[in-house]
Amino acid sequence: MARSTSNLLAVAAALALAACSGPGREDAPRVEMDADWAQVPEGTAYGELSAVDVDSHGHIFVLHRAGREWKEPFPTDPIAEPTVFMFAANGKLLGKWGADTLVMPHGLSVDDEDRVWITDVAREQVLRFSHEGAEELALGERGVTGQGDGQFGRPADIAFLPGKVLVADGYLNDRIAVFDREGNFLESWGEEGSAAGEFDLPHSVATDANRVYIADRENGRVQVLTHAGEPFASWKPRGTGHPYSAKPIGGGYVLVIEGRDGVGRYGAIGRLYREDGSLDRIFDAGVDPRTGTSLGHDIAVARDGSVYMVDNKANRVVKFELAAAGLETSE
Repeated sequence: MARSTSNLLAVAAALALAACSGPGREDAPRVEMDADWAQVPEGTAYGELSAVDVDSHGHIFVLHRAGREWKEPFPTDPIAEPTVFMFAANGKLLGKWGADTLVMPHGLSVDDEDRVWITDVAREQVLRFSHEGAEELALGERGVTGQGDGQFGRPADIAFLPGKVLVADGYLNDRIAVFDREGNFLESWGEEGSAAGEFDLPHSVATDANRVYIADRENGRVQVLTHAGEPFASWKPRGTGHPYSAKPIGGGYVLVIEGRDGVGRYGAIGRLYREDGSLDRIFDAGVDPRTGTSLGHDIAVARDGSVYMVDNKANRVVKFELAAAGLETSE
């Protein structure tokens, strides 16, 4: 079911009130991280960070809005500066592109051929680019919000299955839209009466060899589906908050970052789930709330075990080692 702008504003107001009260913040071990690994030349437009992913060569792609802020109504003019930066693992800036193309970019995912897919909530489109930034494909009708086949309602994220593209059509349509690799609409999951059940702002979608993982943000849970879109499990342990990103890391383990706690306060709590949905580790990847505000918005895991997390409120992409995250376990 669509979510109107007025309803979104009401949710935001409720979150603001909740942030002033409620139980104490979760006491999780803080992870040691490198907040300054990305080497961005002085004077470069780089800010309002949104998404991150890693390609097959270990290059880290960071999506940002070059200083443009998320404000409604959204503008219609493209951002003049490059919005996609590619870094080496040592932080060196290797390339940048996307100028005069994106309006309000949100999600970025790299497919198995190292092509880069980006969602734009203002354009109401999902765009596919070459590794070097040449636009190759556009899904959806530019600037048109809709619930029909091939239309979007503020698409949030992208993932891939063999021969398929999964779009978390998240902010308004609350569904996963399924396309083939050429951009033809196939089906949708999560709408009323569907086998997948219903979502409330699916903010991210990811896959592994067996399952599909959805950060069902406003339901405060991770939804696990089969590759056919059928429900398999729902992870919502007591005390968890609102997941913004969920990424499988191998061996059945799934790393989740929560951008808000159960009463709506911003943060960056990480949880590592085992294959059966039990918790392996919990850690805090945010800034000290006494000195600043974090919002864990997206995560990516490189083959060397490094984790990259977009901290939207602190306007940074941090890097840390998962092996060192979470000094305590939760059984």
